[in-house]
Amino acid sequence: MDALGLILSVVVHAADIQDRDGARLVLEPLRHRFLRLRLIVADSISNGGIAEWVAGLRARSKLRLEIRAKEPGAEVFKVIPFRWRVERTFAWLGRNRRLSKDYEATTASSEAFIKLAMIHLMARRLARKLSE
Repeated sequence: MDALGLILSVVVHAADIQDRDGARLVLEPLRHRFLRLRLIVADSISNGGIAEWVAGLRARSKLRLEIRAKEPGAEVFKVIPFRWRVERTFAWLGRNRRLSKDYEATTASSEAFIKLAMIHLMARRLARKLSE
């Protein structure tokens, strides 16, 4: 997702896939798209070579994966920058009836409804801007 919380790529997969493997599924389609994209921020993903893999995705306009996790030994809650944008986007998606629970039988239909929800959100924003 971008800095505004809008989805650039979506992949729905089974729960038995590790985060680092799921990240590869999401980031692979971005290889030749969004060429201005330079930084990808992730939360405490178990690295497993994913940062090096991301760096090697493009020959030009390199990508960098930055992992932002809570500080080791932190006992008090502290907001992690960019994390709230992800949570806010999940909240936006949760407002849609079909996405409030896991109703879908296939991952493809789940991805389709996520894309429809984001299209609806962007269309509402554009309509509001045009009416101003």
